[in-house]
Amino acid sequence: MVNKSTHCLQFGSTAIGVKTNEGVVLGIEKKLPSSKLMEINKKSEKLVEIDRHCACAMSGIVGDARILIDHARVEAQNHSFNFNEPMGVEAVTQAVSDLAINFGEGYEGQKRKPMSRPYGVALLIGGVDENGPQLFQTDPSGTYCEWQADAIGSGQETAMTQLKEQYHSNMSLAEAEKMVLQVLKGNMEERICKDNVEVMVVRSDTRQCERRTPEEMERVIATLS
Repeated sequence: MVNKSTHCLQFGSTAIGVKTNEGVVLGIEKKLPSSKLMEINKKSEKLVEIDRHCACAMSGIVGDARILIDHARVEAQNHSFNFNEPMGVEAVTQAVSDLAINFGEGYEGQKRKPMSRPYGVALLIGGVDENGPQLFQTDPSGTYCEWQADAIGSGQETAMTQLKEQYHSNMSLAEAEKMVLQVLKGNMEERICKDNVEVMVVRSDTRQCERRTPEEMERVIATLS
């Protein structure tokens, strides 16, 4: 029997992360509503800010991702309050993984209520801290790995092949952003446009998350081959 949590990742939206010396780029395919009666979310739920210096792209069950990301946000804010400094990106990732690996332990009020399954979501967590740009991937097993460039979701296999061919360690942030959109374009069933993709950048110089506007993405999309 296929584990439902793992099965969901095979059909989740494709997400790409790329680390450069100038910062980190995260991009996701944004699924458009299948019905014209459904309102379009202008701000994606699958590409979010954890802290000012750290962002996250997700693929899988959005509800599960919210639990993990809310936990990461609380840990980051507690660290910032207690130590007067931003929490390291790897420490944020570790906090997420610790919760994921202990899915069988939980409480409802004063009573222990274990979750019946692992969290069905993979995350790309990218940001900039005192160690420079960082990019990590977590999975439902609670493990995480550091990457220079990585992909998750339904197009992972094809996207990873393209990233291996195109990535180089000296690429600029602008080159990485273009590559992320190029790889997403090659893995999308629909024609890429400013409404069905989203990009967030964390720059090394400012250590701040910047969500690209539709107009900015449209200019980059126009240059894709």
